[in-house]
Amino acid sequence: MSGRLWQTEFLGNSLGDWAVALAIFLITLALLPLANRVIAAQRRRLAARAPLGVHPALDLVAVLVARISPVVLWGAAVWLASRDLTFPPRLERVLSVTLVLLLWVQLALWASAAVRFAIELRRARSAESDTLLKSSMEVVRFATGILIWGVAILLALENLGIEVRPLLAGLGIGGIALALAVQTVLADLLASLSIALDKPFGLGDALTVDDCQGTVEHIGVKSTRLRSINGEQIIISNGDLLKARVRNFGRLIERRALFVLQVHYETPVATLAAVPRAVREIVEATPDVRFDRCHLLRCTDTALEFETVYYVTRPEYKVYADAQQSINLRILERFRTMEVSFVATAPQPVRLHPPLAPAVSDSGQQRLL
Repeated sequence: MSGRLWQTEFLGNSLGDWAVALAIFLITLALLPLANRVIAAQRRRLAARAPLGVHPALDLVAVLVARISPVVLWGAAVWLASRDLTFPPRLERVLSVTLVLLLWVQLALWASAAVRFAIELRRARSAESDTLLKSSMEVVRFATGILIWGVAILLALENLGIEVRPLLAGLGIGGIALALAVQTVLADLLASLSIALDKPFGLGDALTVDDCQGTVEHIGVKSTRLRSINGEQIIISNGDLLKARVRNFGRLIERRALFVLQVHYETPVATLAAVPRAVREIVEATPDVRFDRCHLLRCTDTALEFETVYYVTRPEYKVYADAQQSINLRILERFRTMEVSFVATAPQPVRLHPPLAPAVSDSGQQRLL
């Protein structure tokens, strides 16, 4: 009696075959998540003892296992369980199409995870600041994501028996029309890829773009956002950004400073000859400063102009401002001792409103009158 029951057919398969398929399905559905948890636990134990990059192969396996979709686990269990079963042609076609799509979706997820892992591994192994890599990561992920999913869709259609070449030809003609319609967006996208690969600036760099000045907050696919000195956010499209002349103060190694002293014509020649030596002593005694020169370069209608150049060995603007303030105060003190008088000029008109974007000069030019 039991033998006849197991031989009873349902949807073209005996109950015994259905029971075996169900057992395979349940075992597979139990073992695959268990293996996933074991690998994840092993990775956590190694991560507690070693940082990312010490065991790259195991790290990559753990990342790929973590990216396995639960739907794909169900699909794998169904595929293993249904290998010895017979289905009607229509149901078998639906099952085949579903499994193929799930396979390529999972492969695309793995490829995206592998790209992300490679970027993180390079950042972990980088000895220098990773602001440039961080700023370009979003753009690289976006571009590789489009490429990976596009290839996955085409290969999935090819496996399903759909002719891809005519489709590609149609997409090529339509792509030209679409590119003409959205050429500005595509130009910004290509510009973002250029920024990501060339790395002219990174997050936190202080930039001057034409008449705009600010610190880089975000580098996106369409635009780059700057935070200005006054606090407002400046949004510049990536295409316009690459066309402009960009001054990156974040890459300063040292800052050149120039200032002019306007001395009265009645100052004795011997005293004038002592001015460069006095200025040199004052500049060289200032921390984080390297003296370059001090000369009497110009004799104008109203004054004798001494031009002084020095370098601040640290790029921060506040360090330059502190150094220049210290130099100015000590020059005033020394010149009073030397009885050197500055030329008095007419007072400048008072500005009622400050400029929207105060200039940040890399040369630090000023005149001490």
